[in-house]
Amino acid sequence: MALVTYIPRLIPLMFLTNKSLSPKVKQFLQFIPLTSLSILIVGGILTSSKEMILPTFAGIALAGLISYFKSNLVLSVFTAILASFLIINIF
Repeated sequence: MALVTYIPRLIPLMFLTNKSLSPKVKQFLQFIPLTSLSILIVGGILTSSKEMILPTFAGIALAGLISYFKSNLVLSVFTAILASFLIINIF
């Protein structure tokens, strides 16, 4: 299983190590983490239960604000998880 997941990551790294990418390709690649996070968030919204609507929207709103002002993906995800956890345990 480790080889199956490692080989698709290794092959592009081997071929693209000494090549320079065009600015448009670099810009496109920078959007992949944000797109992946957006897909996870939308999936979470669509599958959330009625009890989880407030924590879901609070987490999304906080993640959006943090990512807008700080541009830090890890910090926005951690803040959203923490906010949702606190709302679930307080209410």
